[in-house]
Amino acid sequence: NAEATKGNAIDDLALVFLVAVDAATLGDTRPIAVARPHLASPRADALVAAASDSVTTVRGGGLPTIDFALMAYFAFWYLGNYFYNIANKMALKAAGGSAGYPMTIGVLQLGVGVLYALYMWLAPDARSPPKVTKDDLVKMLPVGFCACGAHCFSVFALSAGAVSFGQIVKAAEPAFAAVISTLLYGKEISTAKWLALIPVIGGVVLASVKELDFAWAALIAACVANLFAAFKANENKKLMDADGIKDRIGSVGNQFALTTIVSFLFGLPLLILKEGHKWSGFVELMKTNKVVSTNLITSGLYFYLYNELATLTIKKTNAVTQSVANTAKRVIVIIGVALVLGESLAPIKLLGCTIGIGGVMLYSLIDKIVYGK
Repeated sequence: NAEATKGNAIDDLALVFLVAVDAATLGDTRPIAVARPHLASPRADALVAAASDSVTTVRGGGLPTIDFALMAYFAFWYLGNYFYNIANKMALKAAGGSAGYPMTIGVLQLGVGVLYALYMWLAPDARSPPKVTKDDLVKMLPVGFCACGAHCFSVFALSAGAVSFGQIVKAAEPAFAAVISTLLYGKEISTAKWLALIPVIGGVVLASVKELDFAWAALIAACVANLFAAFKANENKKLMDADGIKDRIGSVGNQFALTTIVSFLFGLPLLILKEGHKWSGFVELMKTNKVVSTNLITSGLYFYLYNELATLTIKKTNAVTQSVANTAKRVIVIIGVALVLGESLAPIKLLGCTIGIGGVMLYSLIDKIVYGK
């Protein structure tokens, strides 16, 4: 039936993500080794084989002018983000929306990432664990706290309103980053960048005017998530500038894994404080409602894998490619998810979306255009 087919498709895509992340993080000189759980769909083995063969072809010499592995990372990054937003919204909606269990779902999504990270450290021939010290872990606390806040408030925003609207507001993150970086971290933002924020903010406002699913809770939560994301970016830069910590962490994958673990630990007391009194109801819901349980697990896996792939992809590209890629990703997610979930795509909302996301791209490129740097 349709639900079984959809479930198999989700399983297939998740398995291919495991191959893509594994290929990205192990390096060019090591063989690909991923545990392949038995799945009901016969397409899974073919998908895994195709993904593995594509990486092997690139490593073997292929076309020197085309980085097929990088193209695959982009594709899986986009797909992961797209399917995360769908699975996340389905879980939230089935669990009662903003009045249900958004904090519980957000924190447990991080928990799924923790399980995957631990598996990658424990599995044979997978990923070498980090060699961080106690002081390193203490220095990671601000990054983990901010990552937890950014994720949980994003989940709440998406539970309170349309995914497309939440993503449009989240596209305004550079505006929050500019203010936080200037006021609290002593960074200088060029006049051109400040001016480029006008269409970003204007686009968000315009998209909000005719938003059928507008909710102040969604707007405020998405803005708070942007604040946490801005703090996280600055704190992460401070962390990675510390002497020797990069070597002790060992890899981008380990860095994201440690951040996820710290985020999850920060999220647990918040879960207990806000929704702990409803825990028994949530457990019962997980037992009886497969939409909630399945989409919670898959959304947690998608969230972890697409973020790790995004980090790896960004490190392999330049600033221009990054800005274009992020712009394309947001457009695909906003329009694609809106179509799948039946959300409003009024002309004024699309216009605001175009202006806002175009402004984000301009913000990323403006210094190079104006100042040549």
